[in-house]
Amino acid sequence: MQKHKAKSGKKQKDFNVMIVAQAGRLTYEAVLFAASFRRFNRNFKGQFFVAEPQPGARWSRDPRITDTEARSLLTEDFGATILPFENRHFGESYPYGNKIEALASLPADQPFVFFDTDTLITGDLSDVPFDFDRPTASLRVEGTWPQLELYGPGYTATWQSLYDKFGLDFKASLDPRWPAEYWRHYLYFNAGFFYYRDPAAFGTRFTEYALAIRDTPPAELVCQSLDPWLDQVALPLVIQSFGGGRDALAPGWLDGSHSCHYRVLPLAYAREDQAVVDLLEEITTPNRIKKVLKAHEPIKRMIYQGKGAKARALFDRENLPKREQVIRNTLKRENLWLR
Repeated sequence: MQKHKAKSGKKQKDFNVMIVAQAGRLTYEAVLFAASFRRFNRNFKGQFFVAEPQPGARWSRDPRITDTEARSLLTEDFGATILPFENRHFGESYPYGNKIEALASLPADQPFVFFDTDTLITGDLSDVPFDFDRPTASLRVEGTWPQLELYGPGYTATWQSLYDKFGLDFKASLDPRWPAEYWRHYLYFNAGFFYYRDPAAFGTRFTEYALAIRDTPPAELVCQSLDPWLDQVALPLVIQSFGGGRDALAPGWLDGSHSCHYRVLPLAYAREDQAVVDLLEEITTPNRIKKVLKAHEPIKRMIYQGKGAKARALFDRENLPKREQVIRNTLKRENLWLR
């Protein structure tokens, strides 16, 4: 895990942090996130929000956090504010849309950073040199979209059709360090974190672009699946539209020294630095936290029953497989793919 020194000089603007949680796995991931966040951000000046979808027509059951002890941990111990929001466009059919719709409930005109719940905070976020006028998102990403068909449009035609749809500068989004028709040549993010100076503006445009892509996609997307990729297809377009890009944050801060998007616990044990695993086991030791987390079977087995250590022993962190799928397959073969 790359280390950074705290920045000096210009004072960081206060900002808010948001995750989204609901009943089930995300409740317990939110507890892990909150415990790590407060471990390093005890004097955080902004607000820490846990956005929570509310019951409605787009859910077949109540999506709210049902574990009262977990809810108490989040609010009383970790100082989170539960932020209710309504699903007008997505919901159960596309839960990744929660991160889009929740933005409308954040305080407008206040800078924000969104994180997926399956993230650990590993440093003081006030150290991170955010430029909230230039948004960006996670570059810890594989080339998951588009998936090209033999006689279908290539990367250039597919992405350009989207930039043209929204009147954006496609050429400005390209990375000349990589050749055309290689996925890294195109602006593509993981939506595990993103930020901007105004959640209302960002959320409105994110919603607009995502709905337009879903409901009236360009012809070049005829071969492409948008589930679960819709948020990651729309996100680079939104970031480009606000003047952001891949170079808006110096590398090594988020998804580096100050956060770890582990995604699922078996992957955390398999591939992350020892400092991340040590943090995970430190923050889950207190009895009050342990009592809550043991209600979630994968966490109970990975952390408290030693399955994580078994998963870790399968891999050499200095020589990991280049493709994540290889790691996943190994864990599945050993019955350690728990989530």
